[in-house]
Amino acid sequence: MSYPPPPGGQPNPYQQPQQPQQPGYGYPQQGVPPQGGYGYPQQPPAGGYPVPPGTVQANNGYLNIAYLGTVKVATMGQRFLARLVDGLIITVVYWIALFAGLGGVIGLSSDLEDCGSSLDPGYNQCVNDNAEQALGGIAAIFAVIAVLSVLMLVYEWLMIAFKGATVGKMALGLKVVKEADGRLPGVGGSFIRYIIPMVGAFLCYIGAILVYLSPFFDNSGKLQGWHDRAAGTVVIKK
Repeated sequence: MSYPPPPGGQPNPYQQPQQPQQPGYGYPQQGVPPQGGYGYPQQPPAGGYPVPPGTVQANNGYLNIAYLGTVKVATMGQRFLARLVDGLIITVVYWIALFAGLGGVIGLSSDLEDCGSSLDPGYNQCVNDNAEQALGGIAAIFAVIAVLSVLMLVYEWLMIAFKGATVGKMALGLKVVKEADGRLPGVGGSFIRYIIPMVGAFLCYIGAILVYLSPFFDNSGKLQGWHDRAAGTVVIKK
């Protein structure tokens, strides 16, 4: 208990001196935040701690990718429909070119000369000319098939490399990106991603089918196929 100082400003001899409070120790006063790192620890920022890249969030179909944030992994149904659209486009172009080549061969065959009897002069030369003309038409068909095969390679390879999507994937709103940083796969990554199922296609196409079905075997929630793992890519929904 303290007493007021007597008149004249003299200190009260009965008043107990107060001990100075040391800064930073003990419990903080009510309504005053702790200073200098002492007292209660501060709460983490709103939203919790950042999720490291590549983390699947509760295996619910979402993936955190650096520079992209949280994105949705494309479903197998969406990927199948995108490949179906691409297959229809390639098939239509292929058959148009093939029929055009066949039409040319048929036109050449109708122009073949009637060489007449083998006893006629110039018969052998006429037959040789007709044979060369027919072989030229057949070679043209194989040339068209070869060109279309190259175009199929370039279509899948370069579209994924520079756009991250083929026409089918664009139609379904899908995109192929690098899992590490969300960038486009580039020429090298896209080629790796394309060549693996193509190598599997040499086994009566069974290997390619297994590659395209391999995302079903991925239990990480990223739906990465074997070709995606080799290229370090994931397919996301934009």
